[in-house]
Amino acid sequence: MSFLGFLLLGLIAGAIAKLILPGKQGGGWIVTLLLGVVGAILGGWLGGLLFGANLEEFWSLESWLLAIGGSIIVLLIYGLIVGRGDRSRA
Repeated sequence: MSFLGFLLLGLIAGAIAKLILPGKQGGGWIVTLLLGVVGAILGGWLGGLLFGANLEEFWSLESWLLAIGGSIIVLLIYGLIVGRGDRSRA
């Protein structure tokens, strides 16, 4: 998959992850999309490491599921970090 294809996959995966996660994650759409790209990288790396996944195809269901799963993980971690910062200010 080309770099632009991977970037697009991450952006869309980040948007889908934000829709899947309940509650307010904060950060706005731009942060969510950037975290989606990081999540797609994480999901692809974990998928290749744990399952031997081949992420060469943009339209592969396996690629999309790994990217969305990685994006959800990254958004959850981001929510925990940002949530702690908000509580300490109160």
